[in-house]
Amino acid sequence: MAIALNTLLMIVVALTITGVINRMRALLSGRKGIPFVQHLRDVGVLLRKGSVYSTTTTALFRIAPAVYLAVSVVALLFIPVADLYPLISFEGDVICFAYTLALARLAIILAAMDTGSSFEGMGAAREALYGALIEPALMMGFATLAMFCGYTSFAEIFEVEQSFNLHHTIVMMLAAYLFVQVAFIEAGRVPVDDPRTHLELTMIHEVMCLDYSGIDLAMIKIAGWLKTACFAMVAANAIAATCCFHWWFATPVAILLTGVAIGVVESSQARNKLIRNTTFVVTVLAMATLIFFIGYLLQLNINI
Repeated sequence: MAIALNTLLMIVVALTITGVINRMRALLSGRKGIPFVQHLRDVGVLLRKGSVYSTTTTALFRIAPAVYLAVSVVALLFIPVADLYPLISFEGDVICFAYTLALARLAIILAAMDTGSSFEGMGAAREALYGALIEPALMMGFATLAMFCGYTSFAEIFEVEQSFNLHHTIVMMLAAYLFVQVAFIEAGRVPVDDPRTHLELTMIHEVMCLDYSGIDLAMIKIAGWLKTACFAMVAANAIAATCCFHWWFATPVAILLTGVAIGVVESSQARNKLIRNTTFVVTVLAMATLIFFIGYLLQLNINI
């Protein structure tokens, strides 16, 4: 029962965050905005449409969206919702989770290159670069959680509420902030990318999906929601572990923390120039390293 509830809540988080982002952007810009469930309606329309394929593509291009969605679903099943238990759990699953998402990235990159389009190839190269740069930051974040809790499995890391002192609590909050920053990059949101743009020369994730339509495009969009939900829930669990470790607290925190953060950023600042994106991602990596180093010193009882 707890496993089923955990999976259901993760799906709710995945389907809700985009609606919160849209409503937050509308609120901050003084507009009525689109309905909260408009993104679900759009995907529903895509699911009822067929797909058109270029004659230059191979079978790789056709199976990539299904692989992208399937891998994202598997990654979702690793994540617990506070005190609930996930469907998949084993020692070291934090590493498996990271490379499961890497497989999803690989599938969409290969599909973009399979089209033979210079634009999509350019987007694939950017996606590969940012993925390689953000992966060490993600590992540093997981290492910080594992160091504080003593386990390398999500289910065991977030099994019970921890008795952190003030310094450890601050580090956990910083770790939660780190995972939100990773969500910005993995989801292709402002300031790294902009899912609303139509300029091929400035796009990263969206340009790799230009040749997709119908049900294939719907699967890519759903997979993106699932990936965002994974990082949102890890951040929410890090916060909940320090104060109120219950699923009814972590679930709204995951939705509001990431949804409001992305909505505020997209309403208050423009997308970075591409030349600044690498600096932004490396800065997130440096922050992750600093958080891990501070946590390590605290574990050694060294005053800082």
